Amino acid sequence: MLNRDIISMPDKWEYPWYAAWDLAFHTLPISIVPHAFGAGAVHRRSDVVEVLGELMVGLLPLCATTVIEKWQRERVPGTMLKILERLRRMPELATTMHPTGAGHFGVNERGIIALLTPERLRRILTKMLDENEFLSPYGIRALSRFHADHPYVFHANGQEHRVDYLPAESNTGMFGGNSNWRGPIWMPVNVMIIRSLLNFYTYYGDNFTIECPTGSGTMMNLFEVAKEISDRLTRIFLRDSSGRRPVYGGTEKFQQDPHWRDHILFYEYFHGDNGAGLGASHQTGWTGVVAKLIELFGLLDAKQLLEGGKVAAFEREMSGVK
Repeated sequence: MLNRDIISMPDKWEYPWYAAWDLAFHTLPISIVPHAFGAGAVHRRSDVVEVLGELMVGLLPLCATTVIEKWQRERVPGTMLKILERLRRMPELATTMHPTGAGHFGVNERGIIALLTPERLRRILTKMLDENEFLSPYGIRALSRFHADHPYVFHANGQEHRVDYLPAESNTGMFGGNSNWRGPIWMPVNVMIIRSLLNFYTYYGDNFTIECPTGSGTMMNLFEVAKEISDRLTRIFLRDSSGRRPVYGGTEKFQQDPHWRDHILFYEYFHGDNGAGLGASHQTGWTGVVAKLIELFGLLDAKQLLEGGKVAAFEREMSGVK
């Protein structure tokens, strides 16, 4: 077995252990390399990234979204009948999910299967796009910043348990002390959120807009929201007006030394407020997917996505044509 053939972070620290869901993200930045384009195309069409349980749990229902083109419905009429029959037999489903089927088609007669009703979608996005809650200058936080001043506290068996907003490292030794889900920015779940927003955009088009950031007075369609989040994630690695990269925080050698400052590390997760890299520094697999975001929004525009849908958009992306 040649490690380099199957994984993009072949370090001695983890070998020979592999996290299967990590590998799903690894294939995305790898697909940018020309010899991997064919495999990348198949991978993208497979919606292969699984929802990560118990992370940003209030936002994750957003990710359970699939848009169905008219031509796809026409190819599988039996499947569509079964879906409609299920809804007929279980009417309670229709009250807790997005309206679907005849009478509820979107742009270009696209259908949608999504957990969120339009009203719940708007409520979740209002929270997610609030800079005092989930929206950081560098992406979507794993826990709302609201909990910095309002920790969730409960008592059981004479002990106090609490969930605080922790923008950097964990305050416990669990998982080796280097894995904090309470506040930091994680690339994989941000990517899943961006994917779901693009799905919703192909259905709604410009008919659905939301204030972004919440309270700013600026209204955006969901393509623009997805790009805004992507731009904030990308900002982690770019030099700011003072010439410093947020990813390196206060590490002066990496900020100033000409031999180090342009060698980017892809950290495991990022500070929820200032974007500094935290945890393992070699997560080229899931954090390297930021390269895919740069490529995607560099080649894809809203009109192209809306007119051609995901398949046409990715075919255009594969060809490298704007």
